[in-house]
Parts: sequence; structure tokens; C-alpha cells
Amino acid sequence: MRRLFILLVTLLAVHGYCLAAIRLKELVTLEGVRDNQLMGYGLVVGLNGTGDKKQTEFSIQSVVNLLERMGITVSASTVQVKNTASVMITATLPPYSQPGSKIDVTISALGDASSLQGGVLLMAGLKGPDGQVYAVAQGPMVIGGLVAGGGGNTSVLNHPTVGRIPNGAIVEKSPPSLPLGPVLHLQLQRADFSTAVMIAEAVNKHFEGSAHADNSALISVAVPEKYLKETTSFVAQLEQLTVEPDRDGKIVVNERTGTIILGKDVHISPVAIMHGNLNVEVQTTQEVSQPNPMSGGSTQVVPQVSLGVKQDAARNLMLKNGATVEELVQALSSIGATPRDIISILQTLKSAGALEADLEVI
Repeated sequence: MRRLFILLVTLLAVHGYCLAAIRLKELVTLEGVRDNQLMGYGLVVGLNGTGDKKQTEFSIQSVVNLLERMGITVSASTVQVKNTASVMITATLPPYSQPGSKIDVTISALGDASSLQGGVLLMAGLKGPDGQVYAVAQGPMVIGGLVAGGGGNTSVLNHPTVGRIPNGAIVEKSPPSLPLGPVLHLQLQRADFSTAVMIAEAVNKHFEGSAHADNSALISVAVPEKYLKETTSFVAQLEQLTVEPDRDGKIVVNERTGTIILGKDVHISPVAIMHGNLNVEVQTTQEVSQPNPMSGGSTQVVPQVSLGVKQDAARNLMLKNGATVEELVQALSSIGATPRDIISILQTLKSAGALEADLEVI
């Protein structure tokens, strides 16, 4: 029987419970102000024989091309790449990044290199979706894993074919970003009509009717006249406003780990639950059968099969109208329910229309 973990999440402020207000900074993003994904191809050199194998042709071709740019002509058939690895480089370019600033990069082996430990990334351009180079990466990597041993006896710790270079790329070009104009659009990270209206009301209360909710995911905010030349200061003040967002009733279960997360505002309609187990146990034992003396027979192993059936008495509980999540958890615990039992009970409650919440199984 797996251990059951039940996590209660308090989401609703009622009679003694206090829901902390959340800043707009955690709830919304500014339209046009977003991260940008970058990607590039490069070579890692200086490996201790853990690089790509001879059959990785694109690594050999990359080395040949690199040397040709350096003015050295070599034949691809003579190149050994065991100390070199072809890698893909990924990074996230923050909004309004300026040329000269630095960002972190992640390096992942592209060929059949066994480890990138000790390697150095050679200069590689990082491109955006538009094909333009926005940053250039280079430098020694930090590897969170290693490979030790040899001759068929090796030990691998963590993941040695992925590395990271903190501040390993220099920004060469600012990403495209929308300028802050007289009207700002706030995008909710989780669309909800009630929360959108609450945010608009909070902004209007502080800035005298400058906002309105366009839909469940977008709030338009007109920049007050006195902030038209100080839009950045206005956005900073917007981020510090607080609201108490509305929450949906939701239950999330993970059968693999036995984790069940229930919201505070989950309610159960009047319902009776009966729960029992039927256990069928089959046991096989091996017994040795010896022949009688002088019978000419041989010793045989004879399996003996026994079958046992046990059915526990049904355990029942009743939930009254308006039952809360605490009562549900206490009731399920009182009948000794396992993770599988609780998941099955929750699914049955949902099918019966007695569970007033969304049920999500991950």
C-alpha cells in the first residue's frame, strides 16, 4: 500500500480564514513585454575522449568548416572528433535586454557524446525565430553529472550530456518589444472573468477610473495624463496593487505519487458513500513427492495451489448538505481509504454530480 499524501490548499477567506491579497505583478503580464526564445548550434571542445564518435558526420563536417574559416585545410577522413561534441544551445532573452548585457545558456549534446564534462563551448550565435542573431555564447560549462570508469564498467551520475554557462552569452541586439503607449493592456496569466473585473476595479480605485476589463484575459488601462511622460513609473505602481483573485473549485490527483490537492472552496452535495474491498489471494507451494522403495519411480516436484477469498465489510459514510473539504478528507481517512480508493471515490462523486469542483487527474 502506497503512502497517501493529502495537501489542503486554503483558497477562500471565510470566518476566521484570511486569504492574502496578491500583487498584480504575480497575476498579469504587460502585452508586448515578453521573453524571447533563442537557439543556436555550436561545438564543445576539450573533452577527454567522451565526444562524438566517428560516425557522427555532422560533427566532423563542423570541425572541417571551422578550421577552413581559420585558414586551415584538412580532409574530413583524417579528423577525429572524440574530444569534440556537436551541441544545441538554448537561451531566454528577457524583454528590453540591451546590447552588452549577459544571459545564461544551456548546452545539450546533439550527437552521441557520452559526457560534456570539462568542455568549452566555442563562439556560437543564438538566433531568434526571425533568423537574426541576438546573442553570442562562449565559455566553459558547468555540468551537473559525470561518467566514471571504463572498459565496460562505467558509472553515470545525473545527466552529463547537458551543461549550463551562467552569463555565458552576450546580447548583441535588443529584442523587438512594443513601446509603452497611452493605453496599456494587462494579460491575465489565468483567464477568469471575476478576477479581471476585480483587477479593473482595483486600478480604477487607485487611478480614478482608468481601466476596464475587455474580456476574461485582458484589461485595458489608460495611462493618466500626469504619467504620460513617466509610463515606467506608472507600470511600477500598477504592479504593486493587490487583489484577492477568484478561485475555481478544483481537485488535482496524481495516482503515481499518491498526491491529492483539494481546494478550500470545494463543496460536496448530500451523498452516502459505501466502500469495501474484495481480496482474492492465490498461493502456490512446491512439495516433493518421493516414490516408494523399489518402485522404480522418480522424485517429482508437485505444486500445491490454495485459493483464499476475503471480502471486507462495506464501510460507509454520509456527507450532509454543504459539506466542506475538511469533512471530506476526514471522512475518507476514517474509512482507511488508499490513494486508489480516494481517486475512485472522487471520480464516482463527480459522475454522480455530488462533487462541486473540477477533477483533474495528472
